[in-house]
Amino acid sequence: MGRVPRSFRTAQPTSATQRAAEQEGIGRELNVLLAWFTLGVVGFIVLLGLLEFMGLSRRWIGMTFLMGTLALYATIGILSRTTDAAEYYVAGRRVPAFHNGMATGADWMSAASFIGVAGTLYLTGYNGLAFIIGWTGGYCLVALLLAPYLRRFGQFTIADFLGERYGGVMPRLLGIAAAILCSFVYVVAQIYGVGIVTARLTGVDFEVGIFLGLGGILVCSFLGGMRAVTWTQVAQYVILMIAYLVPVVWLSVKQTGVPVPQAVYGYQLEKVSAMEQRLIDDPREIEVRQAYAQLAEQLRQKLRDPGPALRQERRQAEQRLATLQASLAPALEIAAAEKALSGLPRDVPSARAQWSQALAQAEIKSRPLNGMPPHAQQFAGDPQGSAAERSEFELSRRNFLALVFCLMVGTAALPHILIRYYTVPSVKQARRSVAWSVLFILLLYVTAPALAVLVKYEVLSLVVGTEFSRLPEWVAAWNRVDPSLLSVTDINRDGILQFNEMTIGGDVIVLAAPAIAGLPYVVSALVAAGALAAALSTADGLLLTISSALSHDLYYKMIDPEASTARRVTIAKVLLLIVALAAAYIAAQRPADILFLVSAAFSFAAAAFFPALVLGIFWKRATGLAASLGMLCGLGLTMYYMAVNQPWLRSVLGIVRPVDLWWGIQPISAGVFGVPLGFAVIVLVSLIAPERPGASRDLVERIRYPSA
Repeated sequence: MGRVPRSFRTAQPTSATQRAAEQEGIGRELNVLLAWFTLGVVGFIVLLGLLEFMGLSRRWIGMTFLMGTLALYATIGILSRTTDAAEYYVAGRRVPAFHNGMATGADWMSAASFIGVAGTLYLTGYNGLAFIIGWTGGYCLVALLLAPYLRRFGQFTIADFLGERYGGVMPRLLGIAAAILCSFVYVVAQIYGVGIVTARLTGVDFEVGIFLGLGGILVCSFLGGMRAVTWTQVAQYVILMIAYLVPVVWLSVKQTGVPVPQAVYGYQLEKVSAMEQRLIDDPREIEVRQAYAQLAEQLRQKLRDPGPALRQERRQAEQRLATLQASLAPALEIAAAEKALSGLPRDVPSARAQWSQALAQAEIKSRPLNGMPPHAQQFAGDPQGSAAERSEFELSRRNFLALVFCLMVGTAALPHILIRYYTVPSVKQARRSVAWSVLFILLLYVTAPALAVLVKYEVLSLVVGTEFSRLPEWVAAWNRVDPSLLSVTDINRDGILQFNEMTIGGDVIVLAAPAIAGLPYVVSALVAAGALAAALSTADGLLLTISSALSHDLYYKMIDPEASTARRVTIAKVLLLIVALAAAYIAAQRPADILFLVSAAFSFAAAAFFPALVLGIFWKRATGLAASLGMLCGLGLTMYYMAVNQPWLRSVLGIVRPVDLWWGIQPISAGVFGVPLGFAVIVLVSLIAPERPGASRDLVERIRYPSA
């Protein structure tokens, strides 16, 4: 690999002048390395494309991408290995603003951003813009309210700030617990995404894919901590952005002749809207919707008395199998009958759960456009329509704004993002780093809406209306990976795929985009590698946040303040390994969709941290008792609302009482209740309780007015 860049070394400059010169030199050297690395990635893709043209199998192309990128990340991790605490936790505070912005962009581009945003826009149209507005807008709050002040404070973690600002054990302990909670939920989503991508890239089982990807996560964060994670994330940003842009640019050229999809996808949106209207009125689509409506009614009948219905279904399946066997029917028909019999629910509770899920899906598919809103429609309902339509419009708009709020505030409070601004040399660099972060993140977020529209145009114009026997190969391929991601059913038995006969999950839109566009498999492998880079980069930062909370904040600050640097770093590595294995195990259970898990983490972070951090910086009167109660109340209310209303959590917790939505707000936006409560509790308790002595006031003065 040649000479190790200065940014990987641990020597520290001894004065401000030397520090500035060192940073300038590091920046120049890293820019040269970055340019060569980008050219190398492009050359690697071209080489594999040529090998595919010459006959290299898809399996080998996928394995090459997987092993090549993991080997790259492992090399960076090995070069960046360290046992120095400052290097392990905050990369020595010597990361230039430009490169920290790029690393933050990769840290931010989780599986949810890379895979989920375009998929959500595909499924929900305009409403999916809430994620882009919220996540991008959150960085304005980071720049204005938090990043510069936390960098001036120094230290290593968010719990450090809470402990110093509010004093006592409880604020630090709650900060540790909240950081672990929101980071763990978030990292489970990333590892879930790793499993999906690795399974698609290599053909291995989903569970095996999880643990293959886990090795790539651990090799960086385990060996070099934040220093290794930072430079790995810079490399991952290059890979994931190339992977994201190639298929969408190709689709844009293919459909419009213009290689700037962000500028022209509006023309395709007009065509998609026209196609959607034709589908709503199409007789075959109406026939399919009616078939699903009949299926829904049959399922309702079964659910009224599931015991006798299950026994009758079992008798019919057994009789059909016996008839086929007696008549010496073809083996395929007998095998299908055996599969149908074995697929029946085992008991009444299983039948009720299975039929309830099928009923929900049938009800969705009995609606126009597969239950999706027209892509260009702003909100559901009609503000000028009937009372029911006006109510639906208000509810839809309310949920849109609530989600934007939660994502914005959650972005500003996520520990793994905030600690990135501890790694830059100065407060000025922290502000610049936020600006670079927004720019690098915006590049993907202005592209995602274009990708969603261009893919929907391809599906509506080239896939819908195709004979089942002539469907593209990618349909069957993704059905094999996970039928919940993509499946087709000829419910009206006409041999032609109608739009409502296709079930497609949002998580598959980006990964299948190259195949949908007709690009060579090497591009599909590139996109999968980009998605893997997005998931790995975020998972690295999250696991490091959790291990830092346990080893630095809990062990070093609260249990053994005399622990040596080497012991602290060793404990951090051991804990990181344990947490990673626990997250992988939970992800292997397929707990929920990626976007919900990520959004839950944002609500948790918003309710737990945002009020305590903002008031801790801008209001001297805020006390430790108030902050502790505010964090507990805000986070507790958010968790309660999510637990009693989110379907997957309700099933896990065994909650059977009716869903109770407050003002119709969906559980994904539970933080909209927790954040105001946190602010209110901190303010009220601080006004009632005695003020703290001058130490906390001095801290506020120091981080807000350094020249005072």
